[in-house]
Amino acid sequence: MKEAWPTEHFVAAGLYEDDEAVVQDAVRALLTEKPQLRLEVAVHRYRTEDISLAKAAELAGVSWLRMREILLSRGVQLRLGPETKEEALEEVVALRRHLDASGR
Repeated sequence: MKEAWPTEHFVAAGLYEDDEAVVQDAVRALLTEKPQLRLEVAVHRYRTEDISLAKAAELAGVSWLRMREILLSRGVQLRLGPETKEEALEEVVALRRHLDASGR
């Protein structure tokens, strides 16, 4: 039988402040162990939510160009160009993060 690990046990042991912190740490560890999941979630969110290509790339941990290639290879219709000022600013922030991370 599989052993259950309720989040409240981690909180009660003083390891985490609350249940949300336990879940966030577990998700971070999961994505580190299985990085392909980041990509799959990013593709799903791009298909089902109104996020930009730059945001999807940031979530997936890949470049904008690579994310574009991945989406096209999966037959996903691209939405290019921001529709609002907020989306444009989001893309600028995502691009700056990418450039900072790549040392450019």
